[in-house]
Amino acid sequence: MSIQSDPELEVKVKKATERISENMHIVANEPSLAFYRLQEHVRKALPPMVEKRVEVTKLHHELQGRCYDVEYAVGAVKSMEGAEESFNNIQELLKNAVFLKQQIKYEEARRNKKESSSVYKRLSAHITLDLPDLPELSDALRETANRVESMMAHARHSAGAELQRSNTVQH
Repeated sequence: MSIQSDPELEVKVKKATERISENMHIVANEPSLAFYRLQEHVRKALPPMVEKRVEVTKLHHELQGRCYDVEYAVGAVKSMEGAEESFNNIQELLKNAVFLKQQIKYEEARRNKKESSSVYKRLSAHITLDLPDLPELSDALRETANRVESMMAHARHSAGAELQRSNTVQH
């Protein structure tokens, strides 16, 4: 069997396939279908894009804050460059303060050494040795000796201050 070709049938088939192809093209490119596909794309692509946008905005604000912090720190460091003289003055004052404190300590130690060998203190030390049976009396005598010692120290200090004051007034 051989297939005979019918020219009329071929023309009809060709026209039918062209119409089907044209209809498929129209349906595929119909505006409502295009809008549906756009909507579908937007629905899938928009949420991740919005999340990224929010994240970028947040990072932008954090970066601005950190830039402000860095600018502030740089300004503080630059302002410290001019403070070298103040720091040197502070260092000198600290050295002087340490030296004066050492002198005061030395003077106090020297005074305490003198006071420790005072007659009244030696007397109060002997009182406890001489009167072991009467502790109340020896305590009272020791307290009296301490008071006399402090009055003597105060008198020495007052006399020295009075002498210094009189020298200041005369000169």
